[in-house]
Amino acid sequence: MTKTPRRTALVELSDVSKHYGNVRALEGVSLEVHAGEITCVLGDNGAGKSTLIKIIAGLHQHDGGTLRIDGEETRLASPREALDRGIATVYQDLAVVPLMPVWRNFFLGSEPRKGTGPFKRMDVDLMRRTTHSELLRMGIDLRDVDQPIGTLSGGERQCVAIARAVHFGAKVLVLDEPTAALGVKQSGVVLKYVAAARDQGLGVVLITHNPHHAYLVGDRFVLLKRGSMVANHTRDSVTLDELTRQMAGGNDLDDLRHELQRT
Repeated sequence: MTKTPRRTALVELSDVSKHYGNVRALEGVSLEVHAGEITCVLGDNGAGKSTLIKIIAGLHQHDGGTLRIDGEETRLASPREALDRGIATVYQDLAVVPLMPVWRNFFLGSEPRKGTGPFKRMDVDLMRRTTHSELLRMGIDLRDVDQPIGTLSGGERQCVAIARAVHFGAKVLVLDEPTAALGVKQSGVVLKYVAAARDQGLGVVLITHNPHHAYLVGDRFVLLKRGSMVANHTRDSVTLDELTRQMAGGNDLDDLRHELQRT
């Protein structure tokens, strides 16, 4: 019987560790990010999610273990190198200029220009058209891309950032708690566009502390606690109830319940 060849992950971490002096931020964490899949990383504050993001985004280098991109072992030296390798990170505190229009923020730092010499200037018409069409391709129908991006809701700003990453050729999209400060309706809007990025063939890393949001869209689930990986599931190997239980502390929660019971 012929075995199906193992797919090469876009990004793969194997037993990755990171220490800051005597502080263990990450220890023995493994995960895979595949094209057309969403890998969810869950954990409370202090679990190591931020450190994991920084390693994938090229802000920090890992101390132990291996990081592979397209099967090639590597150490990312900077965020620019990560971008050049197709890894785009959208942080919770979005790097936008609130008073600038949507199209200006969409192309911020990558503005196309036209003309030559002293007559060279930004191609504003192209940026307006491209922003509108790219947002529409992701299912985001903004009536006016000239409106300041600060007038959009938090969910809409997250969606613009996702569409921007797709437009500029990201293969891997890392999302840092995109629904953390949003209500139920806006969270649903963001998750819809996260799924749209997956359907466009991107590998998505969704960082979250909300197992319900993760289970709505996730294909793989990695649970972190105090810098260590406590679980690694595929969607068909875990239920939402079990994922929620593990996220809430599992046996620790049972012990606490027992201690709090009245005698």
